[in-house]
Amino acid sequence: MIALRLASYGAAYFFVAGVGMSYWSVWLQSHGADAAQIGTLYMSRQIVTVAATLAIGWLAHRMARQRPLMLALLAAAVAALAAQEWAYSFWPLWLATLVWGATWHPLLSLGEGVAVNATRQHGLDYGRVRVWGSVTFIAGAVAAGIAVAGIGVPWVLYLSLIGALLLAPCILWLPMPARPDPPSASAPPQAVAARDLLRQPAFVLFLIAVGCTQASHAVVYSFGTIAWRAAGIGDGMISVLWAEGILAEIALFFFAAAVIARLGAVRMMLLGAGAGIVRWTLMPVLGESLPALLVLQALHGLTFGATHLAAMTFLQRAVPAGAMTLAQSLYYGLANGLPVALIYQVSGVLYERVGTQAYLAMTVLTVIGLVATAVLARRWQGGLLIQEAKPVAAGGR
Repeated sequence: MIALRLASYGAAYFFVAGVGMSYWSVWLQSHGADAAQIGTLYMSRQIVTVAATLAIGWLAHRMARQRPLMLALLAAAVAALAAQEWAYSFWPLWLATLVWGATWHPLLSLGEGVAVNATRQHGLDYGRVRVWGSVTFIAGAVAAGIAVAGIGVPWVLYLSLIGALLLAPCILWLPMPARPDPPSASAPPQAVAARDLLRQPAFVLFLIAVGCTQASHAVVYSFGTIAWRAAGIGDGMISVLWAEGILAEIALFFFAAAVIARLGAVRMMLLGAGAGIVRWTLMPVLGESLPALLVLQALHGLTFGATHLAAMTFLQRAVPAGAMTLAQSLYYGLANGLPVALIYQVSGVLYERVGTQAYLAMTVLTVIGLVATAVLARRWQGGLLIQEAKPVAAGGR
């Protein structure tokens, strides 16, 4: 039952992600945004996401109850999403995008913090829990493709709203940790601070490694659908391409426990970065060939899937349970947020100027991630990076 409660949260969240990842850029085009503006919107969203994820993670790290915070964030996110229905120029879109980024995306790090701790506490397989988010990501991508082809682009927004509203009961059902004892002046509620993690070279190397590999998806996330449409590929087949990448991810997640036991976190990071170098190098050359795209999209199971599993495994093994919410906010803010924010803007400019040759810049980024992972392999031995100190009496250190 715990696994089902965790899975339902991820399922609702990633349905929205599937709709948005595959067709949000097309929806933005329908509201008057050009390629450079789409890049700016994505970058702006990511920048505010970084700040909000870090701030909300810091706040949640110190709160006895996280559920009311999550419900408040969801209410604001739904309002921002709905407001975009009436936004037909850049600045209204930009303002709504900022609110959306500040409220929706922190919900992922908060939910993952609960999931990683709960799977560790109850001996559950994280991959088997997370796989349902990938399943509904496919459902969202396919639903968006069918809706755009059969009804119209406005349904990209409507499907996103449906998924966001479904997250509310999932938050209410989420198995939150037991409320800690009230804090006192002599016993701080949390012993580990962000600076304690960021002072660990291995943790910083981890952020750089996974951040570069995940940020390298910026071009395909922003302009993949637009480029495939320009190449004459139909919306139905585009949905298949997005779904195929996530099916590869699902296959990996389903066997996550065995793969993690065999390879470990660092080798999986290396696998994800290596696959990224192949994928992004070949996309400008073969990106208009449907058979080649079917092969390259399957590498998503490694470029995203292996990297994400490696990140969650690293956090589970390297960070104490009491600091997991904080560590997740640092991961989603500094690794999955800040690099992606910068690369989204770069990808928009590059795509406008050189088209699919922009993928080659993603190759360079992935090489940096590969090098950082290789250095991490020498600095981290697989255990906790920092111990969670016990509360001390007033006047102590």
